[in-house]
Amino acid sequence: MSDTTAPAVSPVVAAADVAPNRRRGGEIRVVLSPKTAATTSGFLGTLTVRPGEYVAEHYHPYSEEFVFVTSGTLTARVDGFGTFPVHAGEGFVVPIGKRHRVWNDGDADVRAVFHLSPLAPRPELGHVDTEPLPAGGESLGQLDVGAPPR
Repeated sequence: MSDTTAPAVSPVVAAADVAPNRRRGGEIRVVLSPKTAATTSGFLGTLTVRPGEYVAEHYHPYSEEFVFVTSGTLTARVDGFGTFPVHAGEGFVVPIGKRHRVWNDGDADVRAVFHLSPLAPRPELGHVDTEPLPAGGESLGQLDVGAPPR
């Protein structure tokens, strides 16, 4: 017997088809999420940080964050671990509730992939900003991971 129910969304999502979010700094694209792929346990995205850019300090009260750098060298600061470089081919984890910030003090773009899990009970509870955001970004709220389509 075959499954004849059509999925609400495709399991394949192109990063180029997702609008970039620059509100917190860098260019964040939430590629696989409740909104884009009906995920239920977390979300995954890409991050591009140009020379001199940063992603403002924040923490996630419900989620761990996993970051893997695919090109360039990202500088990260995570409470309890200090400040450290993360080179292409390396990753790091941010424990639940730990403030963290990343930036690019090099001369080439940094590209990374990130994953957060588990999801917060509601999107607006998933992200707490702890420093002013770059260039007029709003200071509260969650990335647009959204709720799954119905």
